[in-house]
Amino acid sequence: MAALSLALTALLAGAPGAGADEPADAAARGPRLYVPDPNPDALRQVVDLVKAGQYRDAAGVAAMVATPQAVWFGDQTPAQVEKLTRDVVKDADRSDATPVFALYNIPGRDCSNYSAGGAANTAEYRAWIDAVARGIGSRDAMVVLEPDALALLPADCGQDDAEGTRTAARYVEVNYAVDTLEPLRGTRVYLDTGHPGWHAVSSIVPRLIKGGVGRASGFYTNASNYQTDDANSWYGKLISSCIAYVEGGGDAADCPSQSVPRAEAQAWLDAHVHVPPSRMAHFVTDSSRNGQGPWTPPAGKYTDPQDWCNPPDRGLGARPTLRTGDPLQDARLWIKTPGESDGLCLRGTEGPEDPERGYLDPKAGDWFPQQALELVRYANPPVL
Repeated sequence: MAALSLALTALLAGAPGAGADEPADAAARGPRLYVPDPNPDALRQVVDLVKAGQYRDAAGVAAMVATPQAVWFGDQTPAQVEKLTRDVVKDADRSDATPVFALYNIPGRDCSNYSAGGAANTAEYRAWIDAVARGIGSRDAMVVLEPDALALLPADCGQDDAEGTRTAARYVEVNYAVDTLEPLRGTRVYLDTGHPGWHAVSSIVPRLIKGGVGRASGFYTNASNYQTDDANSWYGKLISSCIAYVEGGGDAADCPSQSVPRAEAQAWLDAHVHVPPSRMAHFVTDSSRNGQGPWTPPAGKYTDPQDWCNPPDRGLGARPTLRTGDPLQDARLWIKTPGESDGLCLRGTEGPEDPERGYLDPKAGDWFPQQALELVRYANPPVL
């Protein structure tokens, strides 16, 4: 067992994870992103791969978990999340790194689907956000606030009443989180847009504005999805430009969406948006699993392909960085924890197996060894 522990330590030490896309010189690298403790089942997989003599796969999974990625909180009590958040920011501070928190506790989370849960009501959510704020304190942090909270409102999934009570509450909750966390000395808060294959720019921008994006650092796109870096960056630019246009008195319905030819959309931006990037909403993107782009399901095979749910043969994307070269893009992150399942994917069948894989997927958030290996083997750029 000692030999296996030594092998695992060597694999992790040699893994080209943290800062893989940053300059090699530490002085030139500037701010770094935080590497959280890995899922224990990921380490067990590495050990099992070493035992089986699959050293390259073991090194790949080790490299994956040694790469900066978000820390997810969502089902803890206020006391628990305050302590855990404080522990993370203190640990990150010791290594001069910035942690990324994915906060996932909004009431009615995920429309009560695979990742159902969240706070019971607005008062409970406020208490939870207050606890997160106390945990962060004055230390640096980036907050990816409530994936799907704005892209998937209660009204979008039939969970609201005729008066729109729950959707109205959703906006109150998101605004409260922005107004509580963004004023912290070192915290930057980003709001949900879904991804470029979902909402049109003219659809998501009013939601962002109503959610308080004007008082946040900006927004994020592609959390837990597979859209390419190019698609995400363009989507982010269009959204940021549309927000600026609306804040200047324009109508979001006039903004070009991602489906418009780029030359045409750029001409519209040149004619209508004259705000410097420093005064526009910034954005971050998720490249954790987009190395092979989105999955195209077999035509006509499934009534509900669930192309977002554990699609086969995807790969890790470009490594996280705070140096994007884009004045509007603050970071490229690994928001979704690569290697953790999206849920029990049935793709419109009776199941219980995932028909695309031929076996039962782990429940949402559990470690998925087969997918972890796919992400490593199909990584673009390679992890080794």
